[in-house]
Amino acid sequence: MDWLNYHHLHYFWVVAREGSVTRASELLHLSQPTVSGQIRELEKAMKAPLFAKRGRGLVLTETGQAVFRYADDIFALGRELMDTVSGRPIGQPLRLRVGVVDVMPKLIAHLLIESALRMPESVRVVCSEGKLDRLAAELSIHNLDVILSDATLSPAVKAKVYTHLLGECGVVVVGVPKLVAAYTPGFPKSLDGAPFLLPSEGTSLRRSLDQWFEKHNIRPVIRGEFEDSALLKTFGRSGEGLFAIPSAVESDIQQHYGVERVGIADGVRERFYAISVERKLKHPAVVAISEKAQLSFHESNAK
Repeated sequence: MDWLNYHHLHYFWVVAREGSVTRASELLHLSQPTVSGQIRELEKAMKAPLFAKRGRGLVLTETGQAVFRYADDIFALGRELMDTVSGRPIGQPLRLRVGVVDVMPKLIAHLLIESALRMPESVRVVCSEGKLDRLAAELSIHNLDVILSDATLSPAVKAKVYTHLLGECGVVVVGVPKLVAAYTPGFPKSLDGAPFLLPSEGTSLRRSLDQWFEKHNIRPVIRGEFEDSALLKTFGRSGEGLFAIPSAVESDIQQHYGVERVGIADGVRERFYAISVERKLKHPAVVAISEKAQLSFHESNAK
């Protein structure tokens, strides 16, 4: 019978989690050669490489990803064992580490993540926000379980991840009642010269809106460009300009920001994705998010 050296496995697990031997060595209070040597011993036992070099860092090989998942479960069970024998409470909530791309509409993110918190099983959500490429790096070393994004990962970003389409919906133009009254007649031609608030350049929605404006020969007066979708809506609520939103959360945005529909941006679609290291979604909370998305976007498209 082959015996697993759990010291070797623990050193591997820390390196995979931290993304470098240097940071792992600091946490383990061991020298880098010692940690590297222990990992080589584990690779010898596994008869396969567990890491590959990428730039100045390390990424998990396919075998390494499988070993990491087992190691995660093994050390989680170990912590539960210590909790049990020491009298501390067990049955901790299922943890969901989710990264949200910073330009993604916050109400969409809330709609999806909330479904995980409505599961019969207790769930603890840990949310991170940032640029897609940075979140993908965190995902690749298993610091995240899933990324919620409004765009797919660029081929230039070399990360072994899988993109799952959660759903898509239309886009509507909204504004405060005064602007709605002024620009609804003759829509969309009426938007030529209208004050408009736009997401920042390079975002998926911005590209789609620019193409839509070009198609209809519309030249709005851009009053502001925003990375933060919530900040954009706050300016929209104050009447600084019209703005575009996903139809899936139109009723919520109308209620929260006191705006009304001007018209539908025909042909413009917003798509939302779950990005994971797994070809098939397995984490129960991520599966719940996927199921909620399919239902919500189906209902939105049916309206």
